[in-house]
Amino acid sequence: MARRPGCVLVLSLIAIACLVSFAALVTLSVIVGREPSVSPRSTLVMRLSGDLAEGGPGDPLTSLLPTRRPPSVDAVVENLRKAKVDTRIASVLLLPSGFGTPYWAKLQEVRDAIFDFRRSGKPIYAHLEFGGQSEYFLATACDRVYLVPSSSLDLTGLASYEVFLRGTLDKIGAYPDMIHIGDYKTASNQLTEKTMTPAHREMAESLNTDAFDQMIRAIADGRKRSEADVRALVDKGPFLAEDAKAAGLVDAVGYEDEVRDILKAGRTDARQMDLADYMRISAQSLGLNKGPRIAVIFASGAIVSGTSGYDPLNGPAVGSETLIDSIRKVRNDSRVKAIILRIDSPGGSAVASDVIWRELMLARSDKAGKPLVVSMSDLAASGGYYIAVAAPTIVAEPGTLTGSIGIYGGKLVTGGTYGKLGMTIESVSKGRYAELNSPVRPFNEDERAKIEQQLRAFYDLFLKRVAESRRMTPERVDQVGQGRVWTGRQAKEIGLVDELGGLDRAVALAKQRARIAPDAEVEVVAYPPRRTLYDWVTSQMGASDQAARLLSLVGFADPRAAGAAMTPLTLFRRGEVLALMPYVFVR
Repeated sequence: MARRPGCVLVLSLIAIACLVSFAALVTLSVIVGREPSVSPRSTLVMRLSGDLAEGGPGDPLTSLLPTRRPPSVDAVVENLRKAKVDTRIASVLLLPSGFGTPYWAKLQEVRDAIFDFRRSGKPIYAHLEFGGQSEYFLATACDRVYLVPSSSLDLTGLASYEVFLRGTLDKIGAYPDMIHIGDYKTASNQLTEKTMTPAHREMAESLNTDAFDQMIRAIADGRKRSEADVRALVDKGPFLAEDAKAAGLVDAVGYEDEVRDILKAGRTDARQMDLADYMRISAQSLGLNKGPRIAVIFASGAIVSGTSGYDPLNGPAVGSETLIDSIRKVRNDSRVKAIILRIDSPGGSAVASDVIWRELMLARSDKAGKPLVVSMSDLAASGGYYIAVAAPTIVAEPGTLTGSIGIYGGKLVTGGTYGKLGMTIESVSKGRYAELNSPVRPFNEDERAKIEQQLRAFYDLFLKRVAESRRMTPERVDQVGQGRVWTGRQAKEIGLVDELGGLDRAVALAKQRARIAPDAEVEVVAYPPRRTLYDWVTSQMGASDQAARLLSLVGFADPRAAGAAMTPLTLFRRGEVLALMPYVFVR
């Protein structure tokens, strides 16, 4: 009983600490929530780095600490659109650096937004602290490009790399017993092969060539040079800063403060405003993002059953339950006049993809009456393409990776790995196929036939879904399918997508389908809604135990690539049929 006063004191202190912390968060939220003032003739400074993520449900701390992570691609586009009409913004300084993305579609979308901003007549300059190829690609959309004198311009062309783990698995006694449908369905090859098959290499070369052609065309357009000139210059790269200037690839060399002084010239009262602050200026205050409501549902990450979350090795995962919940909310909201499904996904679970497709079809049915348009980001392949064909209209960037109409399944047999460690596994089972997914041995003949039957049934369903949506025969879909990945530009040529462009183009088409005037403003609302603190904390705890144990046995120069190759083992149920594209990273 003597301890009770001490316990009461401790509990009281804890309660006071909680109240103070809560009050501090509320105060910080109020302070941050106030829109900052924008001085006349300001320069908007946009520092972009890391991976450009998709929008949608951010973590709950983002609103309180807006600089804690890079802005999403839709946030960058929206703020350029705001700056275009904001009379207080006189110019923009773009500072791209350290892009980690191996893909091009998001960069193309931001690039298009830069060109749209330039229609205002306001200048936008780019300053490169380091002239990486992705950073330079974005910078060439600007009026002028500056490069730090001590930096280089690494304009060298594109190379693609893929990781094959078969040799590693052999060393640790693991056997990938995988089955696939489609000559180009190469995701399982990263486990079963030690090098590219002929079909794999053909596809990789096609993707690399088309991406390279798009890069050359973009740089030529931005720098007002012929494509032949740019191709010749790429073969001479990388360039020292002065050599890049002499070749006309950049306009001048200089430090960031010198470029800021140039933008200030003649405007003694000019101010500079960081993007993180300008993001707090509401679009509505500038006459934007108001009017009839259009919902944008974000499907970002590998497609899995259950709720959305985050996997340590593979990044975000879009759960069928989470996405379906958003689709139903939008479907039943009378204020929503049209739906845009924004996809940035390599695919994933075949069943999860199918149930998402079904819910989208219900949303666009005559009863619901919601026009549906798909906007593809970097990736909308395999299961990502499966859910896309629920829409009658599909928009992709030229650099989007899509298609991959094919599936695979199987298991990783790890009995040999345990044996090397001195462990044995014994089983007791009843039922002919009870050990179908045994981790100890490969499939027997009857089990393999059962798996092949499941794969064939879903592949035929995949062909049927695409054929009905794209007004093709199943035979024609099979010809362009077979698991082959296409760029968005290639996909448009063969009829897998309808138009090239970004989210803005999808909004324009959604307005058209909803019979909203082309020049009318609309309110774009993102789904799923922002997560709670509890949702955010629990979503960071996704497990990749099996892959982590296997990868810990050897060292990998690129854990991201190895982790992506191990995706079938980390995100999905053993034996699950997968509609998933291979991981390819282009530099």
